[in-house]
Amino acid sequence: MNISGRKSLIKVTPDNFAPQSAHMLLLTKIFDFETAHAIDGYNGMCKNIHGHSYELHVTVGSLVNENAYLPAPGFLLDFKDLKQIVQKAVVDLFDHKLVLSHSYIAKHPEVTEQENLVAWDAEPTAENLLLFIKRAVQDELPDDMKLVELRLYETKNSYATWREEAEVYQGDIW
Repeated sequence: MNISGRKSLIKVTPDNFAPQSAHMLLLTKIFDFETAHAIDGYNGMCKNIHGHSYELHVTVGSLVNENAYLPAPGFLLDFKDLKQIVQKAVVDLFDHKLVLSHSYIAKHPEVTEQENLVAWDAEPTAENLLLFIKRAVQDELPDDMKLVELRLYETKNSYATWREEAEVYQGDIW
């Protein structure tokens, strides 16, 4: 406990967790897709069906020895392979689709006539989309690759970020 009586936070870093010679090398690829949605129960403009030109930044990484080079062909993961993973797991599911929650659909049954409708258990907010994308992409990555960060822009100046962080709170990961 610290002076305020709260448990102290210990941040796990490569210096105190991983071997000294291993560091994370990161790769980021950017994807674009067009999606419409509405937020049920929201008291604002987003309660109505509207669309976004989403921009998704996907960052993956792997531990590497910074004192050596990667063996041939010299890639952690080919950008083409990352593109195929995200295209299949995310972009193909959301591009030019209307994503609505089951609760929204129950209140607006006329939307079920839309051929591009994707029904969700949760509200299709940027935050919930990121949680879905995290699971979808992580499940398809090679075992030696780790999903490190996702950033989803709804507009050019509004985005949500998911980031993998290992923080220890008195011995427990939260």
